[in-house]
Order: sequence, then structure tokens, then C-alpha cells
Amino acid sequence: MAFRLKLVPEKTTFDFFKHQKLTFGFSVVMVLASLVLVFTMGLNLGIDFRGGTTIRTESDIAINVGDYRRAIAPLNLGDVAITEVYDPNFRADQHVATLRIQAQGGQEAISPETQSKVLAALQTVNKDVKITSTESIGPKVSGELVWTAVWSVLAAVAAILVYVWLRFEWQFSIGAVAALIHDVTVTIGIFSLFQLKFDLSIIAALLTILGYSINDTVVVFDRLRENLIKYKKMPLRDVMNISVNETLSRTVMTSGTTLLALIALLVLGGDVIRNFVFAMTWGVIVGTYSSVYVAKNIVLFIGLDRNKEKKDPSEKFFDKTDVATD
Repeated sequence: MAFRLKLVPEKTTFDFFKHQKLTFGFSVVMVLASLVLVFTMGLNLGIDFRGGTTIRTESDIAINVGDYRRAIAPLNLGDVAITEVYDPNFRADQHVATLRIQAQGGQEAISPETQSKVLAALQTVNKDVKITSTESIGPKVSGELVWTAVWSVLAAVAAILVYVWLRFEWQFSIGAVAALIHDVTVTIGIFSLFQLKFDLSIIAALLTILGYSINDTVVVFDRLRENLIKYKKMPLRDVMNISVNETLSRTVMTSGTTLLALIALLVLGGDVIRNFVFAMTWGVIVGTYSSVYVAKNIVLFIGLDRNKEKKDPSEKFFDKTDVATD
């Protein structure tokens, strides 16, 4: 007999809505706290949103990003992101790196003097390094990126609202969108609380979180819709509990395996992707929570009109009152 790993039993009877008001209240508090943090502490915006300069370097000697970062640190340039560039078209001895330095003193580009200091600092750990190009992002462009990021998240939420509305009922769409707003707001609040760098990669993480969260929500909604037909006389709260319990094994397995990969990247992935992976890890946790304790709670609070039942297909074209008499 084949061995099957079971993280949860096949049949569970957890009462997920026993403390319905408490769990929903906790979610509301988290959203409000996140908004307060954003408006009071603000976000640690990265170069994408604040403007700055990208310096491209090249060397015949292998690059150590950690050494580069330690060499640049004494210059106190603020937010500096260093990444090594890989390209199959590069020569075997061609090693390229990019340094993204935030705008200095409100200037669009760093001064030639600062650029010379950066090069001198890098040459202390790699004498062969040279600067091949520089590009600057001005305040206007970075401001446009901020609004583009905001509109992209809003557009994704709006599209999901329409999709869930068309597939289910309007109560379901309100619950799903509320859960998505909860996930995004709380994630941004965490970044504000710990002052983690917030750049375009985090926007990509937020959009991914939206997709992951709505997937889990729709799975439970789909089972709920089936059970509403199956248990027509059962109270809505009990039908919801059955639906969540029936999909619990799938939810735990999906979230668990996703977290295994994300935690490995969080520990071993390095500084370049750490904030992105942290956002994804937190998003998976809060998205799994909100699919039950936000989306389903809202549907339960609003209620469903369970009297709107479809007629039997045979009755659609055949009405008893139209029976012909001999």
C-alpha cells in the first residue's frame, strides 16, 4: 500500500466560526493598525520610488557582492542595492554588477565626485573594476512609478471583484475583495513597522499575494456553493464550517509546501531577494487566514438568499398546469 502523507485527517470537524466576532474584530484591528503605521511612520521607499542612479561596473575578476557592499557602506550613501548581472553572452572573464544608489541631496544624479568615491571604494576590494555606464531616475519618473504601482494593484482587485461576482453571488465578491484589501494593507503595514525597503519588487509580491489569496478563497467558495445545494435546510454557519473543513487538507498542503520553498529562499536567498521573499511568506500566511476569517466571515455577516433555487430542468419546458386532458 502506498504511503500518503497527511498533515490533517481526512475528516475534521473544527468550528472555525465559533469566535466569529473575535476573529473578524482582530482582522479589523490589524487593518486599522497598518493604516496608522503607514500614515505615521511611512514607508522606506526604494530607489524605484525615490529616484537615484544606477551604476554598471565590469571586471575581469570574480565579483563578491558582500565585499562591494562593505566597501560602499562608509560612504553613507543611503539606500544602495548591489546585484551581480548574469548573461550567457558574457565572456568567461566578464563579471558585471549594478549599483543602485538613491538620489543625493535632492539631485537627480550623483555628482562626479561621489561617483569617483564609489569607484575608489570598489577598487579597494577589486583593483580591476571599472564603471562602464550610469543611468539616473528623476523624481518625476519615480513619482509616475508610484502611481503606476497603485493603479496596478487597484486594477487587479477590481478584476477579481468582477470575476467573483460573475461566478458566484455579490456577497461572495464583497467578501473576497475585503480579504484581498486586508492582505495588501496588513502586508504594507508590516513593511512600515519594520521599515523594510519598499520597491517595485514588493509591488510584484503584492500582486502575487492577490492571486494566491483569491485562489484559496475561490476553492472554499466553490465547495460552499456545492454544499448550499446539498444541505438546503442546514444553517449557513454550519454549511460554511463543513465547506472549510472539507478543503482544509488541500489548504494546509498547498500553503505548507509553498512556505517550505519560501522559507528556504528567505534563509538562503541573500539580501537581494530577501524583502521580496519576506513579503511572499507573510502574504501566504495572512492570505490563508483571510480566506476563512475575513472572506467567509463577511459572507456570513451579510447572509445569503437561499430561497432563490433553480427549478428542476424538466420543469423548465414542462409545466404541470399545461397538461393536456383527453
